[in-house]
Amino acid sequence: MPVDRDAILDSAKYLRGVRPLDPAELREYVASQPRAAVVRQVLREHAAELGIVERDDGTFVPASDDPVYPSFDGVDALPERYEHAVEDLLVREWGANWHRGDSGDHLRETIRRFKDDYYRRNPVAYDRDVALGYAVYHLAGYYAAIQYALADLARDGRISGNLRVLDLGAGVGGPALGLFDFLPEDALVEYHAVEPSEAADVFDRLLEEAPANVHAEIHRETAEDFEPDGEYDLVMACSVLSELDDPVSVVDRYLDSLADSGTFLALAPADKNTSTALREVEREVESRGATVYGPTPRLWPGDRPTDAGWSFDERPEIEAPAFQRRLAEVSERPSEFLHTEVRFSYAMLRTDGERSHDVELSGDRLLRLADADDWVGKRADAVFAKLSRNLADGDANPLFKVSDGSETEDCYAVLVRPTSLNRDLETADYGDLLSVESALVLWNDDEGAYNLVVDEETVVDRV
Repeated sequence: MPVDRDAILDSAKYLRGVRPLDPAELREYVASQPRAAVVRQVLREHAAELGIVERDDGTFVPASDDPVYPSFDGVDALPERYEHAVEDLLVREWGANWHRGDSGDHLRETIRRFKDDYYRRNPVAYDRDVALGYAVYHLAGYYAAIQYALADLARDGRISGNLRVLDLGAGVGGPALGLFDFLPEDALVEYHAVEPSEAADVFDRLLEEAPANVHAEIHRETAEDFEPDGEYDLVMACSVLSELDDPVSVVDRYLDSLADSGTFLALAPADKNTSTALREVEREVESRGATVYGPTPRLWPGDRPTDAGWSFDERPEIEAPAFQRRLAEVSERPSEFLHTEVRFSYAMLRTDGERSHDVELSGDRLLRLADADDWVGKRADAVFAKLSRNLADGDANPLFKVSDGSETEDCYAVLVRPTSLNRDLETADYGDLLSVESALVLWNDDEGAYNLVVDEETVVDRV
């Protein structure tokens, strides 16, 4: 007898606001009396539509629309279940000794080739071999990086427990898996991936390891061709904008698909080309009406930065996944295939006017970084965001990129005399707002940038 799905769903809609949905009880409301296991499967398949999540006891309850505040202390490694899934794909493709002999040589050469193409800014064709190479080399890093960016949003209460997500150019799924694991287990995620290449086949296998309350669909189309369906609470574009012919138009289009309180999160590698290209997109869509939520600030009303815009975050390295180590251990240059750095640039855009730093500066007492030339040789007070980790080499004075959203040239804070009163410059997190008293403003002709010298006379406080 066919399953009467409509009857199950009607009963679920009636009872979900009354008590937890128990499949064994719910079957009693259906004339055909389907087995409880059948009812459970129907509820799982329609969970996003019903707005329900499955609990450990097998019942279903409404997902919460309240903000979530996950406990997040960083990422140490790619979880083993994803390692095993990638290994499974590699074994299916080339056998148990995939990392040795001709297959190992072929995979290492594939990784070398797409790394070289990326360095030379050549287009990359994502066939199956390249997709598997990307999973080996990039999956863990992207899995980690996205979670640090999401932590910024969650800290501000910008992620709810009932989330509709669109992932443009999802690739082999590193950012998506990071998102799923970042969220609490009882968060409901309706996830849509847009990925036209054979990377989608790799991702499809990895999705088998996703948490139970993630309901995913892969759309094998390009970002330019995909037609959004409804509104999304989060649109992600990770390491994809630099590959588009017209990234501004694509971002513009998908900003229109954001829910009123939604966020467009773009992630890019930290190298100069892709990082500054991301800032160019950020600034162009801002000029068309979008709001830059963060991490770059806009502290002076009406001002926007026009500096080079190279800004990136760096977090602790992650453990190399087992499949990376296997591929590297039989190579003459193992470091070629161990990708454990977590360095990334990101931009968060919104359409509701909200910003991470709800601050508007004014007055002549504070240094506006756009006016730094007028202050050269003088001491000044300023408020700005810290937009880098320590950029100095070796034993040189710690150096940090800073921004207030007005600058026309790169600006850096240089710590030449650490004290208890200025230590916040070093300890502040990426994107944190700092108040600075009595920094000496200098022009660095060699770097073509302004330096704010922080010494024993300078006081630095987190805002």
